[in-house]
Amino acid sequence: MNGNYIEFHFTIEPVQPASEILIAELGLLGFESFVENDDGITAYIPEEEYEEDLLAGVHILQSEDFKITYDQKEIERVNWNEEWEKNFQPILVDDLCSVRAPFHEKLDVEYDIVIEPKMSFGTGHHATTHMMIQHILKNDWEGKSVLDMGCGTGVLAILAAMKGAKAVDAIDIDNWCYLNTLENIQRNDCEHINVEEGGAELLEGRSYDIILANINRNILLKDLPIYVDCLQPGGSLYLSGFYLEDKPILEKACEELGLKFENFFEKDNWVAVKFSL
Repeated sequence: MNGNYIEFHFTIEPVQPASEILIAELGLLGFESFVENDDGITAYIPEEEYEEDLLAGVHILQSEDFKITYDQKEIERVNWNEEWEKNFQPILVDDLCSVRAPFHEKLDVEYDIVIEPKMSFGTGHHATTHMMIQHILKNDWEGKSVLDMGCGTGVLAILAAMKGAKAVDAIDIDNWCYLNTLENIQRNDCEHINVEEGGAELLEGRSYDIILANINRNILLKDLPIYVDCLQPGGSLYLSGFYLEDKPILEKACEELGLKFENFFEKDNWVAVKFSL
């Protein structure tokens, strides 16, 4: 194993919902990370995991409803920081929270988060992460127990800790995200955050005041009963990773589990919704 990756750039017309479907299919084939672009997605797979006919089993590539083309190139893992530095710009959320890389100048804000994104999700640039940050900024976290499910870079867990959460678990099923979150919590002096690699099976018997889950619609729908079982009475559940047109589906599923809709943010047709128990 040489540690190299193969980068695929998919150009998609129309971009949605094909991008979401393609990401789901590629994830099942061993692709480890995705970047959503204006014209489609960029996807990465370890070179040792790739076989020439791997994409033959991707159904959406055969669909007549979308026009999808792609090109590919090999990238050395050691170049990841350089690749991200070319594209990663600092962001500012509600003039209160900045998310930046170590090489960016520090901004004069209340919450300054330093993220080395590497191949993980959650830099704050995607609308869903941006809106989840907004939710955290607008609510009380002092002394709360918090779960960040599908933590990506750990940015949401880090901000919750900065806002006074007393106990924070950050969980992701992706090994790269798990390792990246460990690095980022140390970088932000939040070593008390507990980071674990795995899925909802880890949650049995746990209890939280607040749960954050920025994943995707299908996983959210599947794991909602587990989240509710882990939520303290009066607790809050924040969900994102789905489109505005999916909001009624998620609301109905949450209401059937005894959750109450509170409010939501919308950005670029993505939504982040708050529910309470």
